[in-house]
Amino acid sequence: MAATPTAPSELSLLTREHVLRALRQIDREGTELTPSTVYDLVFRGRRYPPRPVAQLAYRLATGQTDAEWPLPAGAPTNQVLEGLSFTVTTKRPTLANSSLDGDVAAQDALQQLYTGLAADEVPLPTHKKAAAPATLPATSPQAQEPPTAYGAAPAEPYDRAVALRELFVSAEKLDDALAGLGRKKNLILQGPPGTGKTFLARRLAWLLLGATDEARIELVQFHPSYSYEDFVQGFRPDGQGGFRLADGVLPDVCRRAAQEPHRPFVLLIDEINRGHLNRIFGELLVLLEADKRGPRHAVRLPYSPADAPRFFVPDNLYVIGTMNTADRSLAPLDYALRRRFAFVPMQPEFGEPLRQLLKARGVPTTVTERLLARLNELNQAIADDPELGTDFQLGHSYFCQPPTDAAAAAGWLALVLEQEIAPLLDDYWFDQPAQAAAHKQRLLQ
Repeated sequence: MAATPTAPSELSLLTREHVLRALRQIDREGTELTPSTVYDLVFRGRRYPPRPVAQLAYRLATGQTDAEWPLPAGAPTNQVLEGLSFTVTTKRPTLANSSLDGDVAAQDALQQLYTGLAADEVPLPTHKKAAAPATLPATSPQAQEPPTAYGAAPAEPYDRAVALRELFVSAEKLDDALAGLGRKKNLILQGPPGTGKTFLARRLAWLLLGATDEARIELVQFHPSYSYEDFVQGFRPDGQGGFRLADGVLPDVCRRAAQEPHRPFVLLIDEINRGHLNRIFGELLVLLEADKRGPRHAVRLPYSPADAPRFFVPDNLYVIGTMNTADRSLAPLDYALRRRFAFVPMQPEFGEPLRQLLKARGVPTTVTERLLARLNELNQAIADDPELGTDFQLGHSYFCQPPTDAAAAAGWLALVLEQEIAPLLDDYWFDQPAQAAAHKQRLLQ
């Protein structure tokens, strides 16, 4: 075996081209590399252990198939690769939602968007030989969703009387919600699962518009992977292997609202607390404030060119969000966001409104009374539990779609309790299985 080289002159043989050749060979041959414990070399969105890559590149540089890379793993090897304009970063953490998770994900996104490399520096794909590329069309196609075969339902008039007939809230609470929306222009409906938050959010939008006009309503659902680039502005695939700057949901609905300043528009954000809100809204959080609307408070978006029009939230755009208070995996909203929204609590309604709905649907009185009694008893037990509380009570939405056949109502209720409610109780009291079993027994008997 050749002696281990240590002289700086031998290291100087290594160039960026040697590392690129090594990456191409690894991808082409599907070479299994010993994973690094701490660092990764990130190239074109892929990750490689730094020292094995440096080892192969060094052998290509020296022409010796048995040459050993002279530097230890870690900082010494990383500094050489970084000196050749490669990115070395800490490995993606295995613990979800850790403090490093977002930073590493952001680095990956930057690598995938732009690396500053010429086309001939891209590693070859893992398959042996690809077919000759087809000639690109003269136009520039854009990646987009396929056209839908259906259109929006025609707008129908919608007023307070219609809303009260189909909502499980009092006239006073409905008026208070509309007043909060008018005052802050931003409203969040918060409560346990199944309390009709999304249902009410859309009805509030219709009341604000005076009609079921879906053309002036935009619905989006936040989730852990949702980002500033999705909501505000970022780079999207252009259909030719590159990227183009594209607006997200917020600028699109703001632009439409600004074109019709005398008509209200509504942005519905379902599950608003499931997303990383500071990351999604970015610097635009301040523009949501009722007194920061309009062109006078316009800002330049980070991705936009210097001569691009400034962005603002028009005065006629209203934001309604829904928030599930029972999800233990979600962080509470910070105070900077809270002060820009009005909050309306939603509670389970196992009383007269649900009784009248089930009666109108033909559900027998005995089934209805059993349902109301069992669920009120269960919700009281949940509220009294110090580990749970009212945020974990069960909502009425589970029981708002009874069968049309009255004879099937008893079986329908039994299945809802067994298939939807009972598993939830197992999750609530996962560390107290005896208590979960006792509640299920009382519920299903």
